[in-house]
Amino acid sequence: MTTSYPRDMLGYGRRAPDPRWPNPGGTGSAKICVQFVVNYEEGGENAIIHGDKASEAFLSEIVGAAPWPGLRHMNMESIYEYGARAGFWRLWRMFTERSLPVTVYGVASALERSPEQVAAMREAGWEIASHGLKWIDYRDHTIEAERADMDEALAVHEAVTGEKPVGWYTGRSSQHTLELAAERDFLYASDAYADDLPYWQETRTKPLLILPYTLDSNDMRFATPQGFNTGEQFYAYLKDAFDCLYEEGEKGQAKMLNIGLHCRLVGRPGRAQALARFLDYIGSKPDVWVATRADIARHWREHFPYRPSIQPSRLEREIFLRMFGGVFEHSPYLAERVLDRGIGSAHDTAQGLSAAFAVAFRRASEAERLAVLRAHPDLAGRLALAGGLTADSSAEQASAGLDQLTPDELTRFTDLNARYTERFGFPFIIAVRGLDKHAILSAFEARVANDPATEFATACREVEKIARLRITAILGE
Repeated sequence: MTTSYPRDMLGYGRRAPDPRWPNPGGTGSAKICVQFVVNYEEGGENAIIHGDKASEAFLSEIVGAAPWPGLRHMNMESIYEYGARAGFWRLWRMFTERSLPVTVYGVASALERSPEQVAAMREAGWEIASHGLKWIDYRDHTIEAERADMDEALAVHEAVTGEKPVGWYTGRSSQHTLELAAERDFLYASDAYADDLPYWQETRTKPLLILPYTLDSNDMRFATPQGFNTGEQFYAYLKDAFDCLYEEGEKGQAKMLNIGLHCRLVGRPGRAQALARFLDYIGSKPDVWVATRADIARHWREHFPYRPSIQPSRLEREIFLRMFGGVFEHSPYLAERVLDRGIGSAHDTAQGLSAAFAVAFRRASEAERLAVLRAHPDLAGRLALAGGLTADSSAEQASAGLDQLTPDELTRFTDLNARYTERFGFPFIIAVRGLDKHAILSAFEARVANDPATEFATACREVEKIARLRITAILGE
């Protein structure tokens, strides 16, 4: 593969799609999609009695807790027990009384230890996605070990709930997690936080639909430094997030608001009231679609299915050079330098790839850039008349009518070409797309009066424009 930078720093860019969210009970599309996740981890956390090496240290009332190697941490265990015994039921009543859909991120071992809660989830019609086998950190696991745990999680999940999960979220994931999710043909996976909309991600196995999750509009910040101290702070943050995205939706740029909840955190009475106020607040707004993650994934697959396209960053080197080696006239070494410097998903657009080529060209020596300029043919010159141009140059000159000059126009071009080349040492270069021969002649006559430094810089900019146009044509944008 050509890429040496595997991250996508572009996403939808300035042209995010209109998601056309369903709008039950309203007209037109919903202005926002709100999605609530209840994380059910109680009974699946790190604990000596679960066969782990140390006690849990994450997302509890004991902020900054450290693992206790080889020892049970009874306070930590009881905090998690609160989530199962009390917090879950408070959240369950809150959502069922309002008939609001929920997706559960269910840790398989936790679900197996909580049959009453699983029965309540199913009774409410909640989606139960898989949250892995255990609520542990997978950053140091081998891919084989993580794969084995994922398969066991799915087997336990199906046995406990009666259904295979259609969604996956590990949480404390590894670099292998999304690849493993793609192997298992999930409707969606959520181990990413990279956008406000679903998106397709390429993997070795197949394209994977990502429903990005959140760590900000998430009650986990009650258990982290500089997080939420009161329910009012939590409510204010959720309301601001909702209002921002709702306003964007009113402007035709609808998004998805993820809200992450934990039974042992927001399930505490001092926080639950803030969540209740927020549920009632969004209930007072028109054109709001509250959905499960599975609902969102099915909608996205129907309206925004994966569509293959040319992705320069994923091309084999030989193919990349064959496709893009000629965008700078007779200078394929620039395409090689683009690859050697490294490109990623952000360069899979005409804008992105042109920027990478511009970097390679601008970092070339002055002698190399001069050679690129000299590689360009004269406009309407002898090479053009003899049919000796490259296919790109021939098409570009023809598009401006330079293949159909009158004798007087040809004489004028010939004279200008001679004066220009004698003055600057390279042919006149201009991106002719959108120009006619009269506009070109006008620019020609104006630029021949430039000083050499100014004209060298101007010609280099025109070369970059031509390369951009050629890349755009190759990518079909």
